[in-house]
Amino acid sequence: MALEQLKAQISLLLEQMIEQPEDAHEVHERLREKLNELRAMGMPLPADLVDLERKLDAGFYEEGS
Repeated sequence: MALEQLKAQISLLLEQMIEQPEDAHEVHERLREKLNELRAMGMPLPADLVDLERKLDAGFYEEGS
């Protein structure tokens, strides 16, 4: 998948997270998948998205405990 297409999909996921916060867990999983695709392609990850991923991970782990 092309880098620009992945970036567009990530952007849509972030918009979805804002518009439908009740689906945040599903969006978080999809965001993680897209970032993993970038990792698999050896592409550099945007620092803000890596930070967001960490914050979401921490938030979901706190909810689960």
